[in-house]
Amino acid sequence: MTFLAKALSRVKPSATIAVTQKARDLRAQGREVISLSVGEPDFDTPEHICAAAKAAIDRGETRYTPVLGIPPLREAVAKKFKRENGLDYKASDTIVATGGKHILFNAFLATLNPGDEVIVPAPYWVSYPEMVAICGGTPVFVETKMEDGFKLQPEALERAITPQTKWLVLNSPSNPSGAAYAFDEMKKVTDVLLRYPQVHVLTDDIYEHLVYGDFKFVTPAQVEPALIERTLTMNGVSKAYAMTGWRIGYAAGPSALIKAMDLLQGQQTSGACSIAQWAAVEALEGPQDHLAVFREAFQERRDLVVSMLNQAKYLKCPTPEGAFYVFPSCADAIGRKTPKGKVIETDEDFVTELLDMQGVAVVQGSAFGVGPNFRVSYAASNALLEDACRKIQTFCGSLV
Repeated sequence: MTFLAKALSRVKPSATIAVTQKARDLRAQGREVISLSVGEPDFDTPEHICAAAKAAIDRGETRYTPVLGIPPLREAVAKKFKRENGLDYKASDTIVATGGKHILFNAFLATLNPGDEVIVPAPYWVSYPEMVAICGGTPVFVETKMEDGFKLQPEALERAITPQTKWLVLNSPSNPSGAAYAFDEMKKVTDVLLRYPQVHVLTDDIYEHLVYGDFKFVTPAQVEPALIERTLTMNGVSKAYAMTGWRIGYAAGPSALIKAMDLLQGQQTSGACSIAQWAAVEALEGPQDHLAVFREAFQERRDLVVSMLNQAKYLKCPTPEGAFYVFPSCADAIGRKTPKGKVIETDEDFVTELLDMQGVAVVQGSAFGVGPNFRVSYAASNALLEDACRKIQTFCGSLV
């Protein structure tokens, strides 16, 4: 329609949402479908957090909040960054928004001009390049390799930097690969950034607490304190606290950027939901016992899925350090045929036929910028994952 903005022509619909909706539609038609396409913990929000929300309602905490967030939550955010990441942010350096996505979008909107470039390592979360495009910037993709653990290599980063580079987006642990940077790996990246003062760092640390084994999470400004004045450190309560629907993200960064994001948010949504903010205070400052329970369950599921997918014909599945995704390669399945004679030409063909033949919904890797791969979310019960992986094995075994 002619009255719609031209900017919309630069935006693609979310592939993860599209696959999830397709799975819902098939279920509505009576099909049995296992959906491993959504990035959402299958746990309930811990009870003490829900109790804090109920108490906030009972106290009448139901009015507009400051745009930047209620003071107790901003204080809790600053304390969290000091306690867990060794970052010295004041409460005035923080902002609370309606989810981590809102933080990222407003950071781009506040800083990007036409011609500005944003380096986005691939595979990437599907929303990063679309946000950059909407805000008038140019995403610059740097592909990572499975043999490097899907981690950005310093030489590749340096080649991608130009005088127009304004941001590097760094998501660790990663959606979709689950890859996370150890201290030495992150230090190699930050060493490059020190040589390019025009490049700012936008971290997406939303999966910080979902790392496995002996892995230790680090964030860029923690590894290289000299970068703190050009880093926006973003996090939220959605994944580690099973609070996806509460819609609370937060960040800390340079005061000028926080003020600019405050200005934008004041004309968009104003403050985030008051009740959700009080729940987030409890999430950050209350008992953290559930985190060990979540990690143990997710690690068990990761190991189950990696093992079963590596037993499937034509698949290769690396073991990620964190998040709740695996990102196997289906390269050896390309060019093969299904029993119905359909040739698997792309990873999108692979996931489409898998859904049609076995009722398992996953997302094609090309939607995340790297293929032929596909993303599996293991935020589901062990029984459901075993069933899904058996179906994937059956599907792969049927290809000739």
